[in-house]
Amino acid sequence: MTTNEPGWDLYRSFLAVMREGSLSAAARALGMTQPSLGRHMRQLETDLGVALFARSPQGLTPTENAHELVPHAQAMAAASAALRRAASASNHEIRGVVRLTCSEVVGAEVLPPMLAAFRRRHAGIIIELSLSNQSEDMLRKDADIAVRMLRPAQTALVARRIGSIPLGLYAHRSYLKMHGRPRSLPDLQQHALIGFDRETPALRAFRGRLPFWREDFALRTDSDLAQLAAIRAGFGIGICQCPIARRDRELVHLLPDALALELDTWLVMHEDLRASRRVRLLYDHLAQALGVYASAQV
Repeated sequence: MTTNEPGWDLYRSFLAVMREGSLSAAARALGMTQPSLGRHMRQLETDLGVALFARSPQGLTPTENAHELVPHAQAMAAASAALRRAASASNHEIRGVVRLTCSEVVGAEVLPPMLAAFRRRHAGIIIELSLSNQSEDMLRKDADIAVRMLRPAQTALVARRIGSIPLGLYAHRSYLKMHGRPRSLPDLQQHALIGFDRETPALRAFRGRLPFWREDFALRTDSDLAQLAAIRAGFGIGICQCPIARRDRELVHLLPDALALELDTWLVMHEDLRASRRVRLLYDHLAQALGVYASAQV
């Protein structure tokens, strides 16, 4: 058994190879040469005493050992990033880095003016904004603050309920001009519907409350931004957050009395970060601003 303890730089290189799929792509991503990255992989295999890749003229093929190593290396990467954020300033200083994660549509359509207002008051705080419809691991500290649409179950997390964001059916006026306006929920079957591709826990909460599901969609995409763009482009009818749709006079709210949904919204952070002034400032700012947004009249 090996007695060498691999350094973080080797694991960082390993994650890049697994993420990018080849030595050349990983080397470009890290700003390294391909031979140097290859030496990193050989050194990591030697230090761990296991084969991580099968080598062939076509490149590297990850072994089962490599796939088992990925979540542990990702945890190291998250810890390294959290350490750098913690070291960016002391807990009592109003400066440093705060990492915020949320869904695509919230990050692109809802948060920018809120973050701009925060920046005007706290210019010393740098915000890392991670947009993903996959929930980042707050216990692993992949992010400092998260906007979530499901209440977290972990007791080590501080969660504040923001409210319920109203959702509705919307279509662009150009689409309705060409295809007519549905007068009832059954009429929707005659229209081009926009929706998700893969079912998620958050979506399953709406099963049984919607008159349509995946098999009814003319456009399927798991990107909320793509769905919103398709509605704006006149592709068809889709579900949108009402406060977002109200900004565009060309979007028409359809069947509001027949279909009214709400998206429960939570603001989350790890309890260990309560003492961090910069994290707390952003957390409290977002709680207030998102509360106003969620309570906006439809």
